[in-house]
Amino acid sequence: MKAYRTVAFAALAGAALLPSHVLAQETDDDEQPKLTRTSQTVPELMLGTAEDNLAVNQKDFNLLAGQGYRWKISSGTGLEYKFVTDLFRNVWMNQIVVNGLEIHMNGGPAWLEYDKPGTILVEFSTVRPGTYTWSVPDLADKGMKGTITIK
Repeated sequence: MKAYRTVAFAALAGAALLPSHVLAQETDDDEQPKLTRTSQTVPELMLGTAEDNLAVNQKDFNLLAGQGYRWKISSGTGLEYKFVTDLFRNVWMNQIVVNGLEIHMNGGPAWLEYDKPGTILVEFSTVRPGTYTWSVPDLADKGMKGTITIK
């Protein structure tokens, strides 16, 4: 019983010595979006358009660690795109959906490849904060690249 009291006292003393900001909850709702139980939609990434094969509608994305997401990655042209990102190796991959068909995996894909216009829906949960890159490797020097930041 004496050992239990010693451990309890040590835990209590340690908590008392913590800075108050460690124990306090965030009070400013404008600073960070809150995590939800439902998957959130990431803005669609469109690779190329009928007018410009090298167009990208958004380059940088910001996500929260511990959140589920749905992300449509689309090709708007018949040019072949090989979409590569290190994000897929740092998230829990739920599924990939192509034309309503679900692909369930035990790990992330190496890349997504587009040979014609279409959309691939990737569903995942973020688990590791960091900044990850995405690109179409053969066209990255022409602007087809960006970042995905998980906070």
